[in-house]
Amino acid sequence: MNAEKEKWLLLISLSLIWGSSFILIKKSLLHFSPYQVGALRVLIAGIILMPVAIKNYKLFPRKQLKWLILAAFTGNFFPMFLFPIAETEVSSSIAGIVNSMMPIFVIIVGSLIWKFQTTRRQMIGVLISFVGVCILAFGGNGENAFKILPILILLTATFCYAVSTTTVKSKLMDISSTVLSAFVFSFVLFLPSLFSLLATGFASTLTLDKENLIGLGFVSLLAVFGTGLAMMMNYRLLKVSSPLFASTVTLLMPIVAIIWGLLDGETLSALQFSGAIVIIGGLIFLRSKAAAVKN
Repeated sequence: MNAEKEKWLLLISLSLIWGSSFILIKKSLLHFSPYQVGALRVLIAGIILMPVAIKNYKLFPRKQLKWLILAAFTGNFFPMFLFPIAETEVSSSIAGIVNSMMPIFVIIVGSLIWKFQTTRRQMIGVLISFVGVCILAFGGNGENAFKILPILILLTATFCYAVSTTTVKSKLMDISSTVLSAFVFSFVLFLPSLFSLLATGFASTLTLDKENLIGLGFVSLLAVFGTGLAMMMNYRLLKVSSPLFASTVTLLMPIVAIIWGLLDGETLSALQFSGAIVIIGGLIFLRSKAAAVKN
């Protein structure tokens, strides 16, 4: 398969997987605390990928360790806790929509840290999408009424994703996607996630009853598909495209997240729906013309 077809196949697949992650987080929170959901998500992915990491331990990038640690914690540790924390206050649909701001942060981080070139059109798109986020935050009613803190938490998680994406593209592209994912979850994040889980009192409170087993099922789906498999695909997407192209997976993710949310009984106010359209419109605008960043 040529790179052009592969990057679009990866983009669509990731949109479906990650777009479904928000409803899985919501369902997991019915059984565990947000800190337990985040820790379990990383820990299970680490256990599954451990054989790959051990088999390829000689390839561990010691000279690039600081970049590996940065990419691991910003892309696969902190957001795993921030999204569940935010989703205790806002719907999975809102979380999916706010996450669509990632290309904005990729442009900002890429420009400030990695000196990626930024066009005027991209900056206008950033401003348009920012207006959309404001509408989304202020336009709710009822259970989705204005809540600035969870929106800020979601934006922080999305910013972390952007830092990780640009770091991987700039410093870690010589490592295969599967091996990189294995190193991230098994060697770098396994112990931090284990300690985080134990700190929640999980070991002393867990009982293998029906409800907890259902909860573990949701978290396991989230870990296997939304974390382990998705990150392999994301790293591969970064190899065959640019950080900006890879980040536009978030254009399609809100659609998937909203569909799952509506099926689960969630609602968006007319103003919030308008805000979502403005966000996506800004992202489409900044990508509608060849940008200085190759994509």
